[in-house]
Amino acid sequence: MQIRLEPWDDSRKQDLIDLCNGADRTFLTNRLPYPYTEADADWWLGKVHEHDGKDGVFRAVVVDGKAVGNITVEGKSDVYCKDAELGYILATPYWGKGIMTEATAQICALVFETLDLARITAEVYAPNKASQRVLEKNGFVLEGQKRNAVFKNSALWDLYIYGLLKPEENAHD
Repeated sequence: MQIRLEPWDDSRKQDLIDLCNGADRTFLTNRLPYPYTEADADWWLGKVHEHDGKDGVFRAVVVDGKAVGNITVEGKSDVYCKDAELGYILATPYWGKGIMTEATAQICALVFETLDLARITAEVYAPNKASQRVLEKNGFVLEGQKRNAVFKNSALWDLYIYGLLKPEENAHD
């Protein structure tokens, strides 16, 4: 199985629409529209074209030539300008195969090479054990917990905050 990250472009618009409409939304924010329309994809692809490589990195997760996920690292602003937020989504048939662990390793390396950042942050809902493992396998450290911070599916969940420092930043600890 070959796992690659490829830039999003208009030729993958239908892959994006299919991915977002077929996603398991249990651990996703509610800001991902449903149904995910062509207009939603156009808006997002426009954002990608405007920001990719400047203050974020946006990639399709491609397995054996097929786009099966999305992974992004979006820069923050103001006093948080040396930090960026990691987010990802993977089609459910591809869960549990190490794909997102590998995609996370690839994007973190790319981000630290490309963007002027000191760290990457990821926020994970407490019940999402699979994403916690993905992050921990990639060297992310659990830095904190916000209690009852997420209201999703009629339940309150804690939110875990993970961080990964740029490798040379770690050397100064």
